[in-house]
Amino acid sequence: MRIATWNVNSLRSRIDRVEALLTRHDIDVLALQETKAREDQLPIMGLQSLGYEIAAAGYSQWNGVALISRVGLADVQIGFNEMPGYGDPLAAEARAIGAVCGGVRIWSLYVPNGRKIDDPHYAYKLDWLARLRAHAQDWLGEDTALVGDWNIAPEDGDVFDIAQFKNSTHVTEPERAAFRGFLDDGYVDVARPHTPHPDGYTYFDYYRQRFERNRGMRIDFVLGSPTLANRVTHAFIDRDERDPARFEGKPSDHAPVIVDLSD
Repeated sequence: MRIATWNVNSLRSRIDRVEALLTRHDIDVLALQETKAREDQLPIMGLQSLGYEIAAAGYSQWNGVALISRVGLADVQIGFNEMPGYGDPLAAEARAIGAVCGGVRIWSLYVPNGRKIDDPHYAYKLDWLARLRAHAQDWLGEDTALVGDWNIAPEDGDVFDIAQFKNSTHVTEPERAAFRGFLDDGYVDVARPHTPHPDGYTYFDYYRQRFERNRGMRIDFVLGSPTLANRVTHAFIDRDERDPARFEGKPSDHAPVIVDLSD
């Protein structure tokens, strides 16, 4: 079984690339983030013709998550219990969708960015992660994958120059502690051993040829429960998908992370 996660940065803009990615890598389940559309706006006919089912959550042109599976979509959950909302008035955002696909519980997660350390969005991010962690402990006893754009670089080597991020979100100790909490509970960062630096970055800003200069960040992860981690045989980052010279059209600023599981 092959699963993947990708912050697609608009599914409507990149549906051709999504379909090609699924075919090129023979992916069974693809978790998407930043689909940026309501469910009724998503172009899914091509995906269905390829044999995939789609579950999605999206309320506007912002955020949005989806699961695309050819091995089943059971027990679909939009958001997790007590997931905090944001804004005025306070409202849930489309940041989490889970389902059982081929016997694996997969959550597509788009963790809040945090914006700035003194911004209310930063407090929201930490609260969101704390509440996710509380519920994720209930899924440790089964094959579970928490995948997506975590908007955290857990280690200094996960950014191209830690000195440039010293006053920024994504690398603060509270954010890193929140990420480590999942590992302390028993989840495993299953792709990292197979994707060492300097080719381990998953995000490259469009600014100043970040990709061409390999000035990126590792912020997209697959965290697996212990039983799922034991099934991982290989993982890789499809950097070609981020390369603006590789395919037609502007790429997403994220590269897909792909993980293979044994039966």
